[in-house]
Amino acid sequence: MNATSWPEVERLLAELEELQRRKVLELARRLRPGLTLEDVRNPHDFPELGDPDWQYEDGVLTGIQSVQAAVRARSRGEGGP
Repeated sequence: MNATSWPEVERLLAELEELQRRKVLELARRLRPGLTLEDVRNPHDFPELGDPDWQYEDGVLTGIQSVQAAVRARSRGEGGP
């Protein structure tokens, strides 16, 4: 059985984050054309982003980013047990 290295896990998470970030931005642009990635980072400025589907996808992105932070901390010996 092959062991997976921390860099491999981090690369996979980076790919997942990028895919989800694109999905969030594409959905946001369907709700309000012309939005930028920076706009999406400030969703309270755009009432259209109160959409439940967009909120869900943005939550998935936040979850992926949380896992990334935990994996990075753990791989550097900064995490908990």
